[in-house]
Amino acid sequence: MTTILPRSFRPAAAALLTLGFLCLGPIATRLQADPPLLTKAEATDFKATSRHADVRAFIDELQKRSPLVRIESIGRTAGGFDIPALIVADPPVASPEQLRRDGRAVVYFQANIHAGEVEGKEACLMLARDIAAAAKRPWLEKIVLVIVPNLNADGNEKIDPRNRSYQPGPAEGVGLRTNGWNLDLNRDGMKLESPEISAVVRNVYLRWDPLIFVDCHTTNGSFHQEVVTYGWSANPNVDREIRTYMSEAMMPAVEKINEDKHGVLTCGYGYFRDDKDPDKGWTAMEFEPRFSTNYFALRNRFAILIENNVYAEYKDRVWGNYHYLESLLEYASAHVDEMKALAAAADARSVRRGMNPSAGDGFGLEYDYRPLKNPITVYAYETEVIGTEGAWPRRRSTGKLHVRTVPYYADGFATRSVPFPAAYLVPVTEPAVLDLLLRHGLAVERLTAPVEADVETFKISEIKAPDRLYQGHRLNAVKGEYLPGKAAFPEGTLVISTAQPLGMLAACLLEPESGDGLVAWNYLDKHLSSSWGGGTVGTTVPIYRLLKPAVLPAEAVR
Repeated sequence: MTTILPRSFRPAAAALLTLGFLCLGPIATRLQADPPLLTKAEATDFKATSRHADVRAFIDELQKRSPLVRIESIGRTAGGFDIPALIVADPPVASPEQLRRDGRAVVYFQANIHAGEVEGKEACLMLARDIAAAAKRPWLEKIVLVIVPNLNADGNEKIDPRNRSYQPGPAEGVGLRTNGWNLDLNRDGMKLESPEISAVVRNVYLRWDPLIFVDCHTTNGSFHQEVVTYGWSANPNVDREIRTYMSEAMMPAVEKINEDKHGVLTCGYGYFRDDKDPDKGWTAMEFEPRFSTNYFALRNRFAILIENNVYAEYKDRVWGNYHYLESLLEYASAHVDEMKALAAAADARSVRRGMNPSAGDGFGLEYDYRPLKNPITVYAYETEVIGTEGAWPRRRSTGKLHVRTVPYYADGFATRSVPFPAAYLVPVTEPAVLDLLLRHGLAVERLTAPVEADVETFKISEIKAPDRLYQGHRLNAVKGEYLPGKAAFPEGTLVISTAQPLGMLAACLLEPESGDGLVAWNYLDKHLSSSWGGGTVGTTVPIYRLLKPAVLPAEAVR
């Protein structure tokens, strides 16, 4: 179905505006003197999307033409493809260390994590070219761009017109959602099993410490006219000040820029809470830290999800994504100092909370949404049921537009919490446990002598795992009780203080009941074996909660 926008959206005019970037300046002149540098989408009049070789040829040529663009590899995919990142900066930067001296902030654009959702890949390439070619680059005065346009090259090489055939274009097809190991990369944020997400954490997050992260996707089914929808983390364990700033200041402002300046109809990502009664409200994205946007937000930075409308034309989806990224850069460059201060304050709050947890400091285990202060307006199509798929009704648009202003359920809150601890003690010797903690960038210590400490122990009363595999796992869900008391810990026990900027991320990994932690993802199964047999309850999880700070004989693990 063709999307007809109630407000002007003219990709052709946008293309002329983009070409206007190229009129002045030595770099622009050089680009004009060469054959036009076009993406696969542009070169085929948006009938195709770029393969890995097309992306590589485009960025290599862009680096050759512009001294502002540098390519570095962040790793390799499961299938062995290189994962290139574009570093776009004026003046150029050779390493992140340079930025610690000049104060620019890093903005990270990531595309094609799901290789059937290709719009971000094309938009990122086009935008990198146009920024590099511009005579004036005010965004780059405050910002360095790091762009990974094709994270899931494995899935991207499986382009087929039958993939996501319900979306209008590209006619020659798109790739697959999963990588070469059949993993969904957007479910790997906590377990870090894929080489792709491991590379992003190691060589983007830990190396460049981006202030802002944008993950480009395409929706899977809400029927509305908005070409672009966006989201931010609603996980209640994410810093409250950052979440409030995004919901009340940043995201509405970026939406306004995108609509007023670029004519792209935009709204918050989600779906109606009740298709039979849409006026009940619009609901936002998932809570779990395994999702890239939620994971990055737990690092006390600004994480944005772009979800392009699957039912808009391919060309509109690409240009909509392009202009949303433009709008974000315009906002970020004007507010970078404010956002850096907010991130630094969130880091400081994390450290203070771990140094002296108070009764009001909790870690959320179960969540729900409540409405934001302001409602959301959605240019929605009415739908009808045309069948069922499993237990779910399949719907299609009737083509009848109904503009609805409804509550936007995007403010996450905890419905069940536990007191936030000062530290976790883990007397487990498996290298995989320590390795995972370090790969996330957590500060970890090891006891240099045996100690006895007052801790909480989690005693299991029930452990369940589903019959169906999920990402190669059967996720554990445990129930039980926290028992206070003294426990003895041997030399070598891991100590993870929450008095660090990533203290909340540590809790997500180490809380026994966390739905995305070591227990859930089977890292500790061998230690829970007596409960699996069903004959014995009372097994304790080998992760102990130290509720109050204590001086322990420990040294940092390097």
